[in-house]
Amino acid sequence: MAGQIPDLHAEVRTGTGKGAARQARRDGFVPGVVYGGDAEPQAINIPFNVLLKKLKDGRFLSTLFNLKVEGQEDVRVICRNVQRHVVKDLPTHLDLLRLKRTSRISLFIPVEFINEEEAPGIKKGGVLTVVRNEVELNVIAGDIPEKIVVDMAGAEVGDTFTISGVTLPEGAKPTIDRDFVIGNISAPSALRSEDDDADGDAAEADAEAPAEEAAAEE
Repeated sequence: MAGQIPDLHAEVRTGTGKGAARQARRDGFVPGVVYGGDAEPQAINIPFNVLLKKLKDGRFLSTLFNLKVEGQEDVRVICRNVQRHVVKDLPTHLDLLRLKRTSRISLFIPVEFINEEEAPGIKKGGVLTVVRNEVELNVIAGDIPEKIVVDMAGAEVGDTFTISGVTLPEGAKPTIDRDFVIGNISAPSALRSEDDDADGDAAEADAEAPAEEAAAEE
């Protein structure tokens, strides 16, 4: 099932060139260009505060947006570049690429762990350690999954959840070309402490043994 694609509102920018871009910034906008998708490039303005918030939220360059411009049909876009002020590090311009529904794109998809109550390892006091809250997948723009689901049913202490053990949506594939860990069930802290104590006792015994043998030889 495709996830909800966030909206990105913009206005048509009248005029092109540095003069029009400077005027847009004075008016509280960030100038940009939408290109690709078998259509002519279009100059746009995006409210500065809106863009700055989205940048601070993270993953802006890998998030698919539904671009909404008044009087035009919505179009799916992804940001390909954000230019920033060399001193203030604030956005001054951005480039958006139009995408067709059949286009492939790499996006970060959130991970959800289910059936935790059916994991024997959790019932024994084990703790779920989440290694990745999201995974970057290469997906079809028209069929973006809402989430990746990891089923914990039957999992024991010490079990590891890897990407190869997860059923991915049709047409989706990880951008990392190797099997990697998403999460695991670690031992209870009390049990880990007991293991550490046992390891420490064993180490002390090993250290004392040579000394005792040396004393016996004397």
